[in-house]
Amino acid sequence: MKRELSKLNQERWKRFKANRRGFWSLWIFLSLFVLSLFAEVIANDVPLFIRYDGKSFFPVLVEYSELEFGGEFETAADYRDPYVSDLIKNNGWTVWPAIRFNYDTIKYDLPSPAPSPPSKENWLGTDDKGRDVLARLIYGFRISILFGLTLTILSSVIGVTAGAIQGYYGGRIDIIGQRFIEVWSGMPTLFLLIILASVVQPNFWWLLGITLLFGWMSLVGVVRAEFLRGRNFEYVQAARALGMRNSRIMFRHILPNAMIATLTFMPFILGGSVTTLTSLDFLGFGLPVGSPSLGELLAQGKANLQAPWLGISAFMVLAGMLTLLVFIGEAVRDALDPRRAY
Repeated sequence: MKRELSKLNQERWKRFKANRRGFWSLWIFLSLFVLSLFAEVIANDVPLFIRYDGKSFFPVLVEYSELEFGGEFETAADYRDPYVSDLIKNNGWTVWPAIRFNYDTIKYDLPSPAPSPPSKENWLGTDDKGRDVLARLIYGFRISILFGLTLTILSSVIGVTAGAIQGYYGGRIDIIGQRFIEVWSGMPTLFLLIILASVVQPNFWWLLGITLLFGWMSLVGVVRAEFLRGRNFEYVQAARALGMRNSRIMFRHILPNAMIATLTFMPFILGGSVTTLTSLDFLGFGLPVGSPSLGELLAQGKANLQAPWLGISAFMVLAGMLTLLVFIGEAVRDALDPRRAY
């Protein structure tokens, strides 16, 4: 049985690789996501490593005071301050990230009023508060993907469970569940989020919980249909006649067939989750003020038409991300489709 399953998975992987567009999109997306997980190493306003007076320091991991480098104050060292920088240079050396700005670092010595255009120091310019656009894009990309992945996984678990229960038991449970979903899906989600955001200060987990309340229904219909079909199979009826528990029949014998359709939809659900967060941030009802956000950067581009690099940068990142997810979803659909023989 294991050998047959392995052959099936190998056949699916071959079909996935045959879709070159989706295959390379997967690797590009994973590479960008992994790089964004190390955003503090790529873009930060503190050095990665300092060698001073024969000692090693790692400011990216540990906070040091000025006294460690011969300064006068016990407060945290400001490594962008020329005074602290000169102290370190006189008796050591420093390794900086490729981008010397964090997402909230404000550059006060801009060559022109903020938002300033791209330069050698700010590759994509600065926003209207003097913060580096590229640094905010890297951190915003990470938050968007983490939010989308978390929302996709949690909503899929709830949706698959609800669809499995409705489809397997049918009857009154299915009717009640369908009527509830019809009412719940008709709720104006965006308006409710806006109303709640005016009452409670939104943050990552608050937004995740609210969007999860209205985002778990996307897979219910697909899983329900698979369970309605699968519960009438002979091996399921035989397992029921032998006294096997319903939960074991559902999640061991029917669910694997339903997961094929579920996996096909997941890249598209991830794209929708990212778009939801971007929309809320664009309208001003998303993450807290100052958080790195693609939607907030789009809003800045709309408010500062004289600075086209703001809107263009955010649009290119968002469009590229969604395009990669669509291509990956198409490749997964082709790989799991039994009618497409390799």
